[in-house]
Amino acid sequence: MQTFSKRNRLLKRSDFLRCYDGGKRHFTSSFIIFVLPTAAETWRLGLAVSRKVGGAVQRNRIKRLLREFFRLHQDRIPPCFDLAVVPKKGLKHAELSFSGLERELISLLTGFFEKQVSSVSSVKASSERREQ
Repeated sequence: MQTFSKRNRLLKRSDFLRCYDGGKRHFTSSFIIFVLPTAAETWRLGLAVSRKVGGAVQRNRIKRLLREFFRLHQDRIPPCFDLAVVPKKGLKHAELSFSGLERELISLLTGFFEKQVSSVSSVKASSERREQ
């Protein structure tokens, strides 16, 4: 059983701000995802669910669904990224299901990270050639 450990979480405000300011934004119908390449050995996830989305029960449900999605699909996320996920203001939490969330976010994982990993590895390879 895979766990979603504390080392895979963005916890500090400064980490969130760095991700918001320097990260690349990706939009889905329900979420804005900020992705920041890092030199860390693990990926980290931060969830910023504000009161604009709903009451405490709704916000906690959204966070539970997002954490579960990233826990189940953590093998698809390369180790050199920080992610901050922000639900959009008009998110219909009553209609949000795990399968719907999975359909929405799986395309981001498969498409974006494959492109990023190939570009990061090509940059590393070119820098290694320059050193030789």
